[in-house]
Amino acid sequence: MSRTESQENYLETILILSKKKPVVRSVDIANELGFTKPSISIAVKNLKEHEYITVTPEGYIYLTQTGLQIAQNIYERHQVLTNALVQLGVPTETAEEDACRIEHVISDATFSAIKKHLKAK
Repeated sequence: MSRTESQENYLETILILSKKKPVVRSVDIANELGFTKPSISIAVKNLKEHEYITVTPEGYIYLTQTGLQIAQNIYERHQVLTNALVQLGVPTETAEEDACRIEHVISDATFSAIKKHLKAK
């Protein structure tokens, strides 16, 4: 089943926030991404429907096993691609922004090759 870039961004954001905070709530995601609460509400509903997250009655958001795997994969791509771009001389801020776009469209084969190349250095 194909995921959208938006879903992947939300899952990655939830993962990052869960590393910083004891619990993640919709308002935390809204603040992190600069989106409105209604937009986050729609996204959370979508992620729940795809069984990528669970939401407790208190409004705490947790990644399911599937959601966690996706988020970790995207986060790894982001880190590796950012690092690779910085090593090529791209300014860090630009590298972060570009990696955020590339991480969603790069093939597994290409990403594996980049990782292998970086490890060989």
